[in-house]
Amino acid sequence: MKRHIISILIENESGALSRVAGLFSARAYNIESLTVAPTEDPSLSRMTIVTTGTDQIIEQITKQLNKLIDVVKLLELTSGPHIEREMMLIKVVASTMAQREEVKRLTDIFHGRIIDVTPSIYTIELTDSGDKLDSFIEALAEHKILETVRSGVSGIALGEKSLHI
Repeated sequence: MKRHIISILIENESGALSRVAGLFSARAYNIESLTVAPTEDPSLSRMTIVTTGTDQIIEQITKQLNKLIDVVKLLELTSGPHIEREMMLIKVVASTMAQREEVKRLTDIFHGRIIDVTPSIYTIELTDSGDKLDSFIEALAEHKILETVRSGVSGIALGEKSLHI
């Protein structure tokens, strides 16, 4: 079972997301991550789905997705060179000076930003690959994490390859 990223241009219509998610659930395929946002064309949205499966399963998923009326075009990003990023917001207890210094040091090492400060809590924003975000969470193991929010994967193909009509 291999991790795959499928990027889809879909009509920006009500029910389109539901139909794509329904295709996955009807066939008992798991969606690990799902992000959707409008593109430069207001009539289209770009949906990025992370799932796992064999190459045959992914081929079957892409064929079924292409049959949906709302799907304009799709690209399996992990089949070629690509960039993927995820954003995370994380609240960490930092009530002592030592804790504040350590959290600030780790945030700087991981190229994050402290975006909110209270007397006892730092809220940090970090954008990178999922593996780097996981590493940041591991690096904070000695600190109490109050809340973590992750955006899910966004990805784009490298070079000339692009998802557009």
